[in-house]
Amino acid sequence: MENVHLALEEDDLYSGYNDYNPTFDSEELENDLGFQQAVRTSHGRRPPMTAKFPGTAIGARPIASSFGSRVPMTSSMGRPMTGAVQDGAARPMTAVRAAGYTSSLTRGSTFDPLGQSKGPAPPLEAKNDDTPEEKIKILEKKVNDLIEESCMAQSVGALQLALEKAKEAGRKERMLMRQREQSGNADHINLDLTYSVLLNLANQYANNEMFPEALNSYQVIVKNKMFSNAGRMKVNMANIYFKQKNYPKAIKFYRMALDQISNAHKEMRIKIMQNIGVVFVRMGQYSDAITSFEHIMSESPNIKTGFNLILCYYAIGDRERMKKAFQKLISVPLGIDEEDKYIPSNDDTNANMVIEAIKNDKLHQMERDLKVLAEKYIMTAAKLIAPAIETSFATGFDWCVDMVKSSQYVELANDLEINKAITYLRQRDFNQAVETLKTFEKKDSRVKSAAATNLSFLYFLEKDYDQADRYSDLAMNADRYNPAALINKGNTVFSKQDYEKAAEFYKEALRNDSSCTEALYNLGLTYKKLNRLEEALDCFLKLHAILRNSAQVMFQLAHLYELLEDPQQAIEWLMQVISVTPTDPQALAKLGELHDGEGDKSQAFQYYYESFRYFPSNIDVIEWLGAYYIETQFCEKAIQYFERATLIQPTQVKWQLMVASCYRRSGNYQKALETYKDIHRKFPENVECLRFLVRLCTDMGLNEVQEYATKLKKVEKMKEIKEQRVKSGREGSARGRREGREGSAGSAGISTPVLTSPKKASVMVSQSESKQLSPLLDSERGM
Repeated sequence: MENVHLALEEDDLYSGYNDYNPTFDSEELENDLGFQQAVRTSHGRRPPMTAKFPGTAIGARPIASSFGSRVPMTSSMGRPMTGAVQDGAARPMTAVRAAGYTSSLTRGSTFDPLGQSKGPAPPLEAKNDDTPEEKIKILEKKVNDLIEESCMAQSVGALQLALEKAKEAGRKERMLMRQREQSGNADHINLDLTYSVLLNLANQYANNEMFPEALNSYQVIVKNKMFSNAGRMKVNMANIYFKQKNYPKAIKFYRMALDQISNAHKEMRIKIMQNIGVVFVRMGQYSDAITSFEHIMSESPNIKTGFNLILCYYAIGDRERMKKAFQKLISVPLGIDEEDKYIPSNDDTNANMVIEAIKNDKLHQMERDLKVLAEKYIMTAAKLIAPAIETSFATGFDWCVDMVKSSQYVELANDLEINKAITYLRQRDFNQAVETLKTFEKKDSRVKSAAATNLSFLYFLEKDYDQADRYSDLAMNADRYNPAALINKGNTVFSKQDYEKAAEFYKEALRNDSSCTEALYNLGLTYKKLNRLEEALDCFLKLHAILRNSAQVMFQLAHLYELLEDPQQAIEWLMQVISVTPTDPQALAKLGELHDGEGDKSQAFQYYYESFRYFPSNIDVIEWLGAYYIETQFCEKAIQYFERATLIQPTQVKWQLMVASCYRRSGNYQKALETYKDIHRKFPENVECLRFLVRLCTDMGLNEVQEYATKLKKVEKMKEIKEQRVKSGREGSARGRREGREGSAGSAGISTPVLTSPKKASVMVSQSESKQLSPLLDSERGM
């Protein structure tokens, strides 16, 4: 502070900037005694020289010096150099040759101070790449480039390419080492480059699941004492052992890494201890896992560890500790700012611009994801421990709700209540679920909408469409932007066959949430009902782009192409259905039907047979297979299919007749006769059976032919009488209808004033009712 000079207010801060050394003052040379003495004595004189060229009167020009006034010199070479001043004091040279002027000027020379007349500068000397140092530098750059390319390939998912680049970088690095040794620069090894090459290679081996090679590469790093902090690589080795399910060795390496990491790296130690706890959970050693998790929750609590601790307490069945762990879980600080800071104010324009910029940035998205994850863990933990911490599920859930209400997750309490109702649904306790959901009718709009949506869905499943419609309206009134409520409303309208109105609700749901697959699927079905097949096809194609492996969507596409008379496309889509669900009998049967329509009987038989194998009770499939074997003259094989049809529909006589027909076609007349007799006992009035009995008995020469012939005549006569009665009854009813129409036409002219049209009757209502029915009356007047 002694050397610090504080400027006073009256001092000139800029004084002294124009001061300069008086030695360089050329204006005072006349008063400079030293300079004048040098000029007068022999110190300042030079021998006279004769000018080579006439007219160069340079000496007549006054010369400026820093010691005095300008003095005219008689020499043609300019002012002589000044030597020493009096008293032997040295002085600097006082004159510098002017730019562009020399004593050897030739006649005709031009003023060229920059030397531009000499031509371009000579080219730079080429770098010699053959020197060992240059070769080493070039090779080092190649290794670094390969490491960077490997990392970039891994970042875009090209794992195989990343591994190849890492291997090539390793080969180049070994060449670099050999070149250093040959050039005698072995002492200047780049350890950082060697470490980077080995680490990248080990990581790429691990990414490609080449675990033995990755472990060997990590081992090379760990064993080299020249690499600092190489012990951390044991964490990577432990991760590989964990993937290999070698849990004891994973714990060993995690603990070795933990020993080599100092307490200064607290976050790293916490993560390693969390991994140790997870490995203990996988091994079923819950007590050891609890020890690790409890230490983490006491040092640096986080959501994942708190949830894992609850799982461990649940596994050992400790109720009290489950409660304490749940309380710790909901008290974990997330470190997230309040959402209020993202609400723009009306005054500050600059602040509003900043808020708009950060409203959806990466940091805010990360905060939202963390909050969603925390809510997910809390909800899952509550559903898990609710039946275990109390005597009943409802009591336990109520305790969890009370704890959440007193925490920072107050808004989760209502969601927990709704989850309680959903849990009742999973337990098939529909009455309790409905009662729980009905308690939300007086809550805020979002919760009310969610509860009403669930109630609408419940009543829709119970086919109580009026209640479903009522609660869907309630859900929409509470939150018009709730796509689930709009879908439920559309479903209730769809069930009433008002397809146009249902389509409007589905479209509105899609406008609110373009990724709502239920609305898109239902809209496709609605267009299908309206016979707008192209629009339905567009809906299902969009849905297929979202749900690639949905068998239902692909089956709908196949059906639409079939309706559009494009069987080849229908077959292609059904083949995709079979690739996803190869045991679906309906899809297989449909494929068989399409191939049959195309005339490919053998392919149709294959798919029909597969369908029968997975579901042997489909009558249509059984009938087709039986008919196929009859057509191909394998009647014995057709018998087993028709016998199965007889078991499925024992009251249908045609299947038994087909069995008997197959016996007759195959030449087994005796068996055919027995089958026809058995059919006659069950269905004595069947004319077709009696005809075949008469024919068989005649062909076989049996005495029973007369008996069956008599029965056949009797049955045919009864059938004829029955048909005549039906015919006469139809004629009488038709005649009665004609007479009635004639009578009504005759009486209409007499009693018309008495009749009142429905339109006039609908107008006859009170004034209050007419106000309520005004839209209806307007529509009637417009008819």
